Amino acid sequence: LREFSGKIFLRVKQTPSVGAAALNMSTLLVNRPQYSWLTELGLSEDNDGVYNGSWGGQGQVVTSYCPANNEPIARVRQATMAEYEETVQKAQDAWKVWADVPAPKRGEVVRQIGDALRGKIKALGSLVSLEMGKIYVEGVGEVQEYVDVCDYAVGLSRMIGGPILPSERPGHALIEQWNPVGLVGIITAFNFPVAVYGWNNAIALICGNVCLWKGAPTTPLTSVAVTRIVAEVLERNHLPGAICSMTCGGADIGIHLNLFSFVGLLSFTGSTQVGKQVAMMVQERFGRQLLELGGNNAIIVFEDADLNLVVPSAVFASVGTAGQRCTTTRRLMLHESVHDDVVERIAKAYKQIRIGDPWDRNTLYGPLHTKQAVQQYLAAIEQAKQQGGTLVCGGKIMDRPGNYVEPTIITGLPHDAPIVHTETFVPILYVLKFKTEDEAFAWNNEVKQGLSSSIFTKDMGRVFRWLGPKGSDCGIVNVNIPTSGAEIGGAFGGEKHTGGGRESGSDSWKQYMRRSTCTINYSKDLPLAQGIKFE
Repeated sequence: LREFSGKIFLRVKQTPSVGAAALNMSTLLVNRPQYSWLTELGLSEDNDGVYNGSWGGQGQVVTSYCPANNEPIARVRQATMAEYEETVQKAQDAWKVWADVPAPKRGEVVRQIGDALRGKIKALGSLVSLEMGKIYVEGVGEVQEYVDVCDYAVGLSRMIGGPILPSERPGHALIEQWNPVGLVGIITAFNFPVAVYGWNNAIALICGNVCLWKGAPTTPLTSVAVTRIVAEVLERNHLPGAICSMTCGGADIGIHLNLFSFVGLLSFTGSTQVGKQVAMMVQERFGRQLLELGGNNAIIVFEDADLNLVVPSAVFASVGTAGQRCTTTRRLMLHESVHDDVVERIAKAYKQIRIGDPWDRNTLYGPLHTKQAVQQYLAAIEQAKQQGGTLVCGGKIMDRPGNYVEPTIITGLPHDAPIVHTETFVPILYVLKFKTEDEAFAWNNEVKQGLSSSIFTKDMGRVFRWLGPKGSDCGIVNVNIPTSGAEIGGAFGGEKHTGGGRESGSDSWKQYMRRSTCTINYSKDLPLAQGIKFE
């Protein structure tokens, strides 16, 4: 649990008290005129980090920092264990109310949540940019994704249900009944501090569940701001606020959320290493889990590929969000006939990427989220060099405030080099040279993760081999598009060490519900199945 705590829950800078001299009011970004829009989201110098129908927070005070300059934005008061337990109890009580609301009416509430998010989309997108570090258009796009899932969930609220099956027994009806699992625990990662919660929250709500959210410890302001928007909608509809509860906290909160038996589903997004810890704790109580973990994603470029599609796709997928998407392209496999040409083109494109403050509308590439990530970047480059890699471009920390590093291309490594098989959440692209289709497909599948993959080709036979049982073993299998940038209409998730979970998509609602097979005898006889006689 020490490793579990350090990896996912405690990567924050802490201050001993709200009045700490080191972070006085004048130093906080929230108090500067250019960030006055933060007040539109209900944020101030000191923010409550617990919501269960009312706001609170009596635990440790943490400070959120801007990755672009490492300056403090504002502070958040985390939950104590007593507040967490109170929140769980209030969520249980709220479920008794929410479960009785008809699904289409639950859908109407979710529609209103989507509309409320639309009204704050620019401010909330700016906050994501400021606190997480992704560029503004991606921050807004992330909020839009939550909005889109709300719209999607509204339709689902009138469609969820099981079939009526023909019974072999006269005078009997056989149906599938779907009911909510109860409380859905949602633990999200720093790289998508809005969208991942939205995927889970909107679908879980229309199914009749209540939600308890624990966001990433390094993006607490985003968790608070999103919860304020959702809470206002619940209040307008005279519903218990604890339907959408939120606790900011440390490892103790996360561990109890995993272990608590009333949590009908635990949705965890994060690293594979921590995901294993979560899986074991949830399985210990025979609980249900939805895991969205790492990805070591590959683009494969064949000799017949349209290079005018390849280059922008590879650049976007490898440097978008500064390489911090779970669907980021980390391996670029190039057929030997196009290898040198593609490397030259991508290296040229890298040098033209507009780097700057993430909230600047012209910026395409921002900082890494933490200083620890910068050190991981440097360590990975050194390992790649030691294992035979050649640095084509990048490889350095940028001389500017914040956590900026150069987007990096490395060639010459064996396909099975240890560093190539290690998912590093930084903008490093390993370029591999292959000869045959079988070789490329095998290399794609040989890593432990199985999230996203893509090939570039005009050969339709190859396309369907790629999509078939001997092709990609990933949950996302693309053709002539990047590995990142999935739509909400399809199921999102992966296989193997990616965890096997799926969010969004046509049948995603089933994960948030429990299924019962119901047989109803409306006759006066008692026939048994399979023709059994027991007389």
